[in-house]
Amino acid sequence: PAAEPVINPMPPQGALYQMPAEPLQTRWYTFENVKGARGEAGKANFGRKGAPCTAIPKGQSLVLADIRESGTIRRFWATLWNRSPQSLRGLKIEMYWDGAETPAVRAPFGDFFCHSLGQMVAFENACFSSPEGRSFNCVIPMPFRKSARIVLVNESGEDNGIYYDIAATLGDRHDENMLYFHSFWRRENYTVVRRDMTILPKVEGRGRFLGCNLGVRLHPACVGGNFWWGEGEVKIYLDGDTDYPTLCGTGTEDYIGDGYGQGLFTHLYQGNQFVSSRKDAYGFYRLHVPDPVWFHKDIRVTIQVMGGPSYQGMLDALDRDPSLKLMRAGKGDRYYTREELEKKPNHAEVMERIDDHCATAYWYMDRPADNLGPLADAGERSKDLPNP
Repeated sequence: PAAEPVINPMPPQGALYQMPAEPLQTRWYTFENVKGARGEAGKANFGRKGAPCTAIPKGQSLVLADIRESGTIRRFWATLWNRSPQSLRGLKIEMYWDGAETPAVRAPFGDFFCHSLGQMVAFENACFSSPEGRSFNCVIPMPFRKSARIVLVNESGEDNGIYYDIAATLGDRHDENMLYFHSFWRRENYTVVRRDMTILPKVEGRGRFLGCNLGVRLHPACVGGNFWWGEGEVKIYLDGDTDYPTLCGTGTEDYIGDGYGQGLFTHLYQGNQFVSSRKDAYGFYRLHVPDPVWFHKDIRVTIQVMGGPSYQGMLDALDRDPSLKLMRAGKGDRYYTREELEKKPNHAEVMERIDDHCATAYWYMDRPADNLGPLADAGERSKDLPNP
């Protein structure tokens, strides 16, 4: 089997004080030493903090790291001058491994770092953190055999600037089971009724699905205390699965370890880090660190778009918009009627929904490039963002 990437809150006992077998070198890639050259850091302004950050004008790109040997990215920290929702979605992060022409990582900057929906919040999990909601941290190990290039592209339409620090080890001797890190963001605004939202489109190869962070902006007609939105089950199609998956969860809040609804919480491998003040938008995550999801030929990951409203909640929605059609979960040919809802106002059932969903998937794979194509353009990424 492929070697399992290690992501732990603390390395195994002994690892902190034992020298590695190979002569690894440590490098920090920052504007104080963007090439990571030996003995060349912190020289600007006579060595007195002359280059901690730089501007990134609109329409421009910055190469944050360009490494030409074997190694592993160990930590990526950053903060931005402008952290507005439009900036978090308009900035694009790309990562290339081993000379591949297409990036293995392509995502809006904020979403990549688990800040869903362009919303900065304080949180911490096993892979990402933002101690006070002003910064971006990632500690997912990202190995490479020959080269690594990390690029930031400003497609926001506004000038910005960045402080950053990419910590890496060089000289790592990776064996044949090494897997490359990948990440991809996508959005469906709005979803199509009875068609599952795709978290990770089908990719081919061998590897491990590491998890995802998800965002949902609820349809305004179907919001409220009696209109629970998160009954959709996560499905993972493995190694040739077609109509039905091998892995299927039991509900949206169940997938992130909660139950009977979901509020704010941030745990090591699962959490709901953002809830809007109107409770009409949510950002949440699941990291499959203790429970690996391996694939050997291909993988595809989806989530159903379903809710579990009370009958009274559906009546309230019909009062707001009498033209609404509320579809029962199932074959797609049955709808709730006002007459049946009025008979049992305290009853609740599963209903098909349409909402604005986005997903950032994280996975490891045995090749440095995938088949998923380019990231959606900045306009699609940035429109209709929710209020905090």
